Amino acid sequence: MLKMMFALALMGSTAAAASDAASDAAADRAPPTRMPSEMTPTEIKAYNVGLALTHPYYIKCRKTLEIGSLVKKNRVCHTNEQWKKVWATENQDARDTAEAMTRAPVNHSN
Repeated sequence: MLKMMFALALMGSTAAAASDAASDAAADRAPPTRMPSEMTPTEIKAYNVGLALTHPYYIKCRKTLEIGSLVKKNRVCHTNEQWKKVWATENQDARDTAEAMTRAPVNHSN
């Protein structure tokens, strides 16, 4: 029983040291040198090794349908940091459009 507890404690400390080393390596990681959408899926997987899903430089890809086609999809890849900027810009555009629509004059001459 004592040997089992010692082995579990040793495995836990080894796993913690490995995760600390991985997080240190991820903290020193530089942003990708190429645009993520230009990278192949293999290159993206290799780049993401050791990065947490929430790391600012972790690359995520999304597929969007191409308008006018039933089957063609476009792959769009960005880092988490870039996705935040994209979402902020899109949200601001939506707010501006909604505000412009509420301020638009209404024709009551009917």
